[in-house]
Amino acid sequence: MKNVMVSNWSLVFAFALVLVSIAISAKEKLGLTKDILISVVRAIVQLIVIGYVLKFIFHVNNYWLTFASTLIIIFNASWNANQRDPNPDKKFYNSLIAEAAGTYATLAILILSGVIKPIPMQVIPITGMIAGNEMVAIGLCYKSLNESFRDLRQPLLEKLALGSDIKTASMPILRRSIKTAMQPTIDSAKTVGLVNLPGMMSGLIFAGVNPIYAIKYQIMITFMLLGATSLGAVIAGYLAYRNYFNERMQLKG
Repeated sequence: MKNVMVSNWSLVFAFALVLVSIAISAKEKLGLTKDILISVVRAIVQLIVIGYVLKFIFHVNNYWLTFASTLIIIFNASWNANQRDPNPDKKFYNSLIAEAAGTYATLAILILSGVIKPIPMQVIPITGMIAGNEMVAIGLCYKSLNESFRDLRQPLLEKLALGSDIKTASMPILRRSIKTAMQPTIDSAKTVGLVNLPGMMSGLIFAGVNPIYAIKYQIMITFMLLGATSLGAVIAGYLAYRNYFNERMQLKG
């Protein structure tokens, strides 16, 4: 790994690719220039800070510090997922419950089965991987919910008028939203190794680990992400759809 060097000039040339995306945004009038620049600055600052923080946490190897780190990851993932919800009546705790349930349930299975050890060097990266994928799935679920409640408003009102409860009336919307949320993870699992070359498996093989063990580890990660995103999307959907109804179980708006 000592031969893997990234010089300052390498970063400058890599930044040229960012300028390409900015140029495309400006030419096509996409309005993404500000977001791209903010994301670049945030990525640099966050990676510098978290790099030194992780070095400290890995060195200390404290259980409570590790747990606090997972909470911070889950909180940030929940906040970002909540920001993607177009519903003005969204509730942050919906995202937090979904993220925490999916992440900690998956972590518990991995630790209890002995796949990973309860040490920061293993728990924190896996937590980030799970929470990040859940964040994307939950965000997609929220967007699909909002679109579906708008597009299927009339059939929904008809079902409610005929005496259906809100859960039964909203079930087609819920199924559609959860399916949309899970689809990217399912597609990724379908093409892993063919289109998407897994970085963790490649890294383990590159580090000299027996390919069989690397393959097993990657299969475990694939299963883990499928389960976590499914659980997160289902919980988020079943909590968030109620935000479209008032206290009297009437559709808002």
